[in-house]
Amino acid sequence: MADESSQFPVSYRYFGSQFQLWRQNAQVRRETIAEAANYSVDTVKSVEQGRRRVPPRLAEIADEMFGARGLLLAGIPYLKRERYPERSRSYFQYEGEAISLWWYEVALIPGLLQTEAYARALIGDHYPPLDDETVEERVSARLERQTLFASKPPVACNFVMYEAALRCPMGGAEVQKEQLLHLLEIARLRHVSIQVLPFERVVPPALSGPMVLLETADHDRFVLVEGQSLSQLTSDPEEVSVMTQSYGMIRMQALSQEESTRFIERLAGEL
Repeated sequence: MADESSQFPVSYRYFGSQFQLWRQNAQVRRETIAEAANYSVDTVKSVEQGRRRVPPRLAEIADEMFGARGLLLAGIPYLKRERYPERSRSYFQYEGEAISLWWYEVALIPGLLQTEAYARALIGDHYPPLDDETVEERVSARLERQTLFASKPPVACNFVMYEAALRCPMGGAEVQKEQLLHLLEIARLRHVSIQVLPFERVVPPALSGPMVLLETADHDRFVLVEGQSLSQLTSDPEEVSVMTQSYGMIRMQALSQEESTRFIERLAGEL
């Protein structure tokens, strides 16, 4: 199981550890600083654990009470949110360096193909709930990744989606229709292919979950597989080979690009 603390920004965790060290060196109890700054003890504890950004007033009073002489406050400007959850950052780095990308999804539209409304509906309904600022940052970051389609030289992209992903009414019928029309638009790009795996053509590997296979300019190959809250990115040749074979089987059963276009057009026309 992944370390629970890894979901919080590194800058929050580093500042929290420094806050705690200064407090302990000054021999100040959590209850004392909490009362002086008019915050709860739980707030102080959350700051020290890196679970939340330190409130400005708490930082100012702590800096004075701990005798830090501005050294603690100097870390405030660096307390920025990370754009992506830590478990995903390595993948996004390699995605930005990809020369080819093969993506299979079971239940959702691939992130690189999502409209803003679809992404907002998906991220905004995250559980546990996210604050508005985090939602906006993640939606913006997801849309920014789509500049990959304009990369030079072009990135060869193939997407295969199980029919369930296309029929899922994420955000409602209007958002769903806009999303389907967006897929048709992206499918017109010369270096992008979009295929649909219909219900009646399903094969066992298609039900095992999503996967992304990519190759970088250095010809390093990676595979990403995801679950409910965990991601695994690996370059292990055996794992990459197994997933490549699975992807090949799924793609072989999928509709052709032309058939997939007609399939998506029909679904959009029903909405």
